[in-house]
Amino acid sequence: MNKPQREIALPRFELHDMGWSERSFLEALLAGLSKPQKSIPCQFLYDPEGAHLFDRICELPEYYPTRTEIRILQSHAHDLAHMVGPDAVLYELGSGSSTKTPIILDRLERPFAYVPIDVARDHLIAASTELAAAYPDLRVEAVCGDYATPQMLPEIECPGRPAAFFPGSTIGNLTHREAIALLKRWRAHLSSAGLMIIGVDLKKDPNLLTRAYNDDQGVTAQFIRNVLTHANRDAEADFDIESFDYEAHWDDDEGAVRMHLVSRADQEVHIAGRAFYFARDERLHVEDSHKYAPDEFADIAHAAGFSVASVYTDPRRLFSVQVLNAAG
Repeated sequence: MNKPQREIALPRFELHDMGWSERSFLEALLAGLSKPQKSIPCQFLYDPEGAHLFDRICELPEYYPTRTEIRILQSHAHDLAHMVGPDAVLYELGSGSSTKTPIILDRLERPFAYVPIDVARDHLIAASTELAAAYPDLRVEAVCGDYATPQMLPEIECPGRPAAFFPGSTIGNLTHREAIALLKRWRAHLSSAGLMIIGVDLKKDPNLLTRAYNDDQGVTAQFIRNVLTHANRDAEADFDIESFDYEAHWDDDEGAVRMHLVSRADQEVHIAGRAFYFARDERLHVEDSHKYAPDEFADIAHAAGFSVASVYTDPRRLFSVQVLNAAG
């Protein structure tokens, strides 16, 4: 007698490529280097090697945000899932390796779909494929694109509440004005029914902050300098990478750790037929990481049309996971 066969659910995974290209990098690079304060937008740090280096940063003893946020999420996953509710669509902004996502998905009741959004295409595909295999009943709609443009996302008819997951204190890479603008766009996309679960790094001892971005192994320096390798490979540039030093310092006026590459000599860099002059000791701005007191971030959330529903922190109050309600 034949035993009845058990039905096996096949992973449901689809990739949506929103036209993110190296041409976008070239255009942004030329625009950034044409400013009085030369800069490279920080989203271009995450080519495949950059994504790999950032994963290493998250494991460093000096870099407290990742492990602290994971502990907060694990401690409060039940409460977060209860607020999101059943049959939800979970969007993840800057999903990277999606390492924190299962903490939420494991507690959600019948999650309807997961939409990871990231510019690092290969990293996105690898992480999304792995997650789809782990959750074969979950619809995974991966988006290779910029999470700052939610209007470009695929239409998903959600039977439950839409929720955006924005971990890692990535909101801190934006200026206050940029953070408000981003949250406003997501407030419009989520509608009044939506929630945002967002990691927000808190203000603390500047010495602790400085150590977090100046690790003893020099991995963060490799990560920031890798953007020049990315430019040389994919944007027709000829940066002499060894002639730029990494520098990170706490700026009390800005409330941010500011990260630059500093030219070690007078030099000229050529990109797509254009020349850019760097003086000795001139700083190339790459990334900021803003830190907030809870009331400061509440002001940003309110300005974007959200209300702060809950704030979860660790015992040392190093980091916070905040739930924003789009209902205002």
